[in-house]
Amino acid sequence: QVQLVESGGGWVQAGGSLRLSCAASGRNFGNYSVAWFRQAPGKEREFVASISRSSLTTLYADSMKGRSTISRDNAKMRAYLQMSNLKPEDTALYYCAASLSLIRVDYDVDYWGQGTQVTVSS
Repeated sequence: QVQLVESGGGWVQAGGSLRLSCAASGRNFGNYSVAWFRQAPGKEREFVASISRSSLTTLYADSMKGRSTISRDNAKMRAYLQMSNLKPEDTALYYCAASLSLIRVDYDVDYWGQGTQVTVSS
């Protein structure tokens, strides 16, 4: 089992950058793929990016390609989402997620964090 805690969210002006962190606890973090999802008010939760156990495979939503980088440090049991050139439409609650399989959609997820809020002002 894995517990996930996100941090690094906050308020930023359009065009700015943020780095989200996901701290994992439990066993065998390296056995899990990790992903980031987000949910804006009144909208469904959507996939942002995912990374495989060994970091060999990364996937990105079209909306975040070229503006975000997902990474992980298995020794530190952490995953990260570096976001740049942020836009007001990126405003959402961002969730870290983990699964034994590579994550592409939310029903692939086994474990969820509580989320960290990102607010981008114009």
